[in-house]
Amino acid sequence: MQKYIKLNLFYLGESKKHQIFRTKNWNKSLEKITNRLVFTEEFDEIGKIIEIFGPVELPFISMKISPKKEFSPNDNFYAKMR
Repeated sequence: MQKYIKLNLFYLGESKKHQIFRTKNWNKSLEKITNRLVFTEEFDEIGKIIEIFGPVELPFISMKISPKKEFSPNDNFYAKMR
């Protein structure tokens, strides 16, 4: 059974290769989302989480967006868990 976890993210901007987000709510169980696919509410795959970094309480998330995929910074994102 596939499980999706809602990611409460705030869009900060773009680095050279990735989009950078800040989490709004964080708990220790979300540390396992690295290298997970990310989807919109319509279950369109938009990219993959590359790295989690920064302060433990409210870390930053680096996401690589798939080629030719677009997203709105206001979208709700979901990570696909196994």
